[in-house]
Amino acid sequence: MQTAAEILGQPFGTLPELIAAHARERGDKTAIIHGEASLSYAQLDAGMDSISAMIQREGGAKGQAIAIVGATSIDYAVVFLAAIRAGCAPAPIAPSSTGEQMAAMIADCDAPLVFLDTDAAATLGDRPIAGKRIALDEFVADDAKPAPVKIGPDDPFNIIYSSGTTGTPKGIVQPHAMRWAHIVRNAAAGFGDAVTMIATPLYSNTTLVSFIPTLAWGGTAVLLGKFDARAFLATAARHRATHAMLVPVQYQRIMAVADFDSFDLSAFRLKTCTSAPFSPALKADVLARWPGLLVEYYGMTEGGGTSVLICNMFPNKLHTVGVPVEGHDIRLIDEEGREVAQGEMGEVVGRSPAMMSGYYGRKQASADAEWFDAWGNRFIRHGDVGRFDEDGFLILMDRKKDLIISGGFNIYPSDLEAELARHAGVRDCAVVGVPSEQWGETPVGFYVPADATAAEDILRAVNAGLGKTQRLSALVAVDELPRSAIGKVLKRELRDRYAEAQPA
Repeated sequence: MQTAAEILGQPFGTLPELIAAHARERGDKTAIIHGEASLSYAQLDAGMDSISAMIQREGGAKGQAIAIVGATSIDYAVVFLAAIRAGCAPAPIAPSSTGEQMAAMIADCDAPLVFLDTDAAATLGDRPIAGKRIALDEFVADDAKPAPVKIGPDDPFNIIYSSGTTGTPKGIVQPHAMRWAHIVRNAAAGFGDAVTMIATPLYSNTTLVSFIPTLAWGGTAVLLGKFDARAFLATAARHRATHAMLVPVQYQRIMAVADFDSFDLSAFRLKTCTSAPFSPALKADVLARWPGLLVEYYGMTEGGGTSVLICNMFPNKLHTVGVPVEGHDIRLIDEEGREVAQGEMGEVVGRSPAMMSGYYGRKQASADAEWFDAWGNRFIRHGDVGRFDEDGFLILMDRKKDLIISGGFNIYPSDLEAELARHAGVRDCAVVGVPSEQWGETPVGFYVPADATAAEDILRAVNAGLGKTQRLSALVAVDELPRSAIGKVLKRELRDRYAEAQPA
């Protein structure tokens, strides 16, 4: 049998093979921690075997989706990994979904088996689904071994459902080749002896891009439940955490903890961030007060191109998302699909070894997400607008769908949000475009107050710093901005909220 090092040295391997190798070579090492519970690599490997065999007995076959709906737990993690060993593609579904949404996604991925925790089962209720229901936390482990399954690079690793912030969630099919690329690109990240804080939900791709390399290289993953900044700091200090993937709103809440500096974070070597805009001021604060490297990744669940900014090395580039990762090709195109000149803005498209196969069962949506260059190379449309600076660093402007066209002028919400965020009376903010009879669209700001400053005073001050065509037409105070589980502002909800508040 191959060693983990031999597998990692191959052009292609699989995560279940690596976990089995770690179990043989250092079975007593802790693989996963959740609260006071933990699993060693030997226990994880045995649990995967048992559940994988059960999946096969219950009719789960190679290439089929296995739906999983539940809160983060060790049971969840083992079922996810066992499904992969069985040759199936786990399809994790957000437990925060409504019962109708759960049923729709389960039907969409054609899952013959559906693992549910107690709360998810209650939410789904008695809605009819084709797949067999299995209690996520009630299976009994045995010594059964699954039938070996040969897995290739193009076979589906998992199906990740988009957040649904722009409509019905689509199932993003990520092949084993894509996940293998995620593993090998972390060769120098030190995951072999890592203690990685897993602070976002296991159904999120943001989580998996750190959870998977941690187990692939033989580190320890510390699972957290619902995010709490103080609990994160206490747990990280307790376990001498070395790595963490966090989204910007989590960094914001952690850095705002009054006695942040009293927690021992000296073991940290690598902190990463992705999924949402990460303000330069917040990056600078993390750099100043939190030991270890701070690295921002920009990319998509669908794959395409990834850029990286090592903030410690480029403190003068904190307004950017860095440069393309080696082997990744990122370009900018105009509305007609032509590449733009250096320094000009365009839609971001990317190509790399880490790309989705497509959206499950949606050929047209898959085709719409692709762009091909003059040589026929396939790229994925990122949906963002950006430009490269003179040093090749990518500066993002906004999501293409969030661009506001007012009176014929293009307005980028991020510019207005940056101006809003500078005001001392603003703790958090977002800007959206709403319909306007006079201008077609007009920008409206939403903000979480930081003090008692009146909204009209903030609006007057902010508009004084904006160009005439950029000015906010209204500013609305809210208790909290609506966000997805990984911290993305749900701008569609803000638009709907504003429309509902207008007189008929």
